[in-house]
Amino acid sequence: RISTLKSAIKALGPVNLGALQEFSELSERLEFMTKQRDDIEAAKKDLEKVIDELLTKMRSEFTSHFDTINKNFGQVFTDLFGGGTAEIALGTDSDDVLECSIDIKAQPPGKKLQSLTLLSGGERCLTAIGLLFAIQELKPSPFVILDEVEAALDDVNITRFTDFVRRHSAKSQFILVTHRKGTMEACDQMYGVTMAERGVSKILSMELK
Repeated sequence: RISTLKSAIKALGPVNLGALQEFSELSERLEFMTKQRDDIEAAKKDLEKVIDELLTKMRSEFTSHFDTINKNFGQVFTDLFGGGTAEIALGTDSDDVLECSIDIKAQPPGKKLQSLTLLSGGERCLTAIGLLFAIQELKPSPFVILDEVEAALDDVNITRFTDFVRRHSAKSQFILVTHRKGTMEACDQMYGVTMAERGVSKILSMELK
């Protein structure tokens, strides 16, 4: 019996004199980590609640602004093309307005209503410009930069585009980056970069109004 008990005691290994202190430290750490976990779970629930509230508000704002932009788009399109109709519609690929696609349909004068992809390059370009201005009409910004947006337009549509921009210049100041002669002729002031000497650029300006 003595031999068995000695073997059992020996199997326990050396006595850890610091076990009580280690237990106290580990208990404190466990309590701290548990509190941290509870705080993170509470923060997660708060964040999920905020996200749900934001998504609800975003859906409401999106639907409201989408209808306004659609109305503006129809008016801008008619103004740019001198007639016709256009609209944007939510796709049917999702029940969530924030995730579904947006279909753009346009009907230039003398043509049937069709998807944007079926229009000619110039018509697509002018339609895209129309949608850009429809969004701009929602909350007009005082300063707008357009970088070669009219590059694909022919001369007739260039005139329509520049006339349209000029009519809207009372609300916003426009800077147009362009290589199109018709657009340059319609500007009030033009800036150009030339290289009279190799490696030396020079900026030229011209008042046109």
